[in-house]
Amino acid sequence: MLTLPNILTLSRILAMPVLVALLWYPGRGDYAAVFVLYVLVGITDYFDGYLARAQGTVSKLGIFLDPIADKIMVATVIVMLVFTRAIDGWPVIAALIILLREIAVSGLREFLAGVRVSLPVSQLAKWKTTFQLVSLGAIILAGALPEAAWINLVGLTCLWAAAALTLVTGWDYLRIGLKHMD
Repeated sequence: MLTLPNILTLSRILAMPVLVALLWYPGRGDYAAVFVLYVLVGITDYFDGYLARAQGTVSKLGIFLDPIADKIMVATVIVMLVFTRAIDGWPVIAALIILLREIAVSGLREFLAGVRVSLPVSQLAKWKTTFQLVSLGAIILAGALPEAAWINLVGLTCLWAAAALTLVTGWDYLRIGLKHMD
């Protein structure tokens, strides 16, 4: 059960209280530390799945924990960036769209699992995740480099792109799910 891939997944979850502590009253150095932590968490997200497949140690625990760790990370980062006002004003709507979709799709997946229907991740959803991760990373980095306003602009633009893709992919998943609800 405590294979290296599962330890990496758990480390992503355990890193979130550190991220929260760093962003509670953030200074420029705190944003830099959070950016490094965010990148490390992203790297472990890649390697946990890669190692599990390469070593043939894919486990039910890993299959269960990996998407939870992803959602905990995204939700924690979004909430803390709104808390610190790094995401402020209209972009909060984009952040809410992303959070609400994550909750809705998780519930839908849970329901469909109960009726033994798989809901595979679409290619468009992978793009949504890419925009989402780039946006959050750029917004964090912008806190460390406030003189580089373009970084924040990239982050906010990607946040809106992620929100738009979130609506499209959320609708796609809901249409699939509705076919199995009688």
